[in-house]
Amino acid sequence: MQKSRREFAKKTAMITAGAAAIAGTSVLAATGESSVQDDSNNGVVVGKSRNKEILYKKTAAWEAYYKNAK
Repeated sequence: MQKSRREFAKKTAMITAGAAAIAGTSVLAATGESSVQDDSNNGVVVGKSRNKEILYKKTAAWEAYYKNAK
C-alpha cells in the first residue's frame, strides 16, 4: 500500500511539472516579445526601462584604444 502511494505521488508530480512547463512556454509565446532575428526587429530586443543607456564614455583609455585601432 505504501508503494502504490509513492508511485501515485511520483506520477502526479511528473504530470504537474509537465503541465507547468507547457503553460510557461505558451505564456512566453503569447507575449510576442523575443530576441529572434527577423526582418521586423533585426534581432534587437526593445526594453521598457526609463533609464538612459550609456554605451560610451569618453576616457583616456578609450582614446588610446581608438588611436591604436586606426
